Amino acid sequence: MSFKNVIHSSMLVVLISTISIAQIKTLAFKSGQLKNLRVKDAYDTKWPQLQTDLKEVKVNANEFDIYLRAFKHEKIVEVWIKNQSEIRYKLFKTYDICASSGDLGPKRKEGDNQVPEGFYRIDLFNPKSKYYLSMKISYPNSSDILLKEGVSAGGAIMMHGQCETIGCLPMTDDKIKELYVLCLEARNRNNPIYIDIFPAKFNPENMVMLESNYPKNKIKFWKSLKAGYDYFETNHWLPKINIDSKGNYILSKDDIDAPNTLNK
Repeated sequence: MSFKNVIHSSMLVVLISTISIAQIKTLAFKSGQLKNLRVKDAYDTKWPQLQTDLKEVKVNANEFDIYLRAFKHEKIVEVWIKNQSEIRYKLFKTYDICASSGDLGPKRKEGDNQVPEGFYRIDLFNPKSKYYLSMKISYPNSSDILLKEGVSAGGAIMMHGQCETIGCLPMTDDKIKELYVLCLEARNRNNPIYIDIFPAKFNPENMVMLESNYPKNKIKFWKSLKAGYDYFETNHWLPKINIDSKGNYILSKDDIDAPNTLNK
């Protein structure tokens, strides 16, 4: 065997080993979750129909990206989805938020009972939650920390089952099963799961309502959220969001000048 062939064979072995390790880690996450009876029940009762629903909208159940939007005024969570090979997301399902706490406006300190507002990710899956199943939202982000009031911005903000809350997004046990399975499938392929939380849909009617009933500091903050909201409404793909030194959300210059990114 020539030296060149030896090099090629060695590279192939390394590549296969790397892929195998990545696949093992991926499979280990899902298989670990499925050891919990609540997760297994969620898959047994929800995944077959979800696969059918995905097929109906021409989305491959084995390789899709998911994006969540929550609206506090409307009390809903939207699930947007797309094939990994596609650019634009499509609305897949809308779920009711079954209880709420606090008022419209961001969370600024621990114990204020506010639901956060901003741009986040799902960063933890808890199959043994006090609230059946739960997924942790990546609050506080750097904007929340910069704008916090008092010692702590708080934390442990979840999307979860049951129907009670002091700052989280309760979806009922039945609906959290669907959301958990959809997000777990995306997480199982190491895809980030973005969740953006808004005070309301920033349509003209709601903007009048917000500007007529809330103070200027909230309006200013909401306008920084609105830029990201408007971008997605227009393009149906995700903008890259930056946070300035004052905690304001700002669209990246690339997205303002020539939208061409799918990542936050």
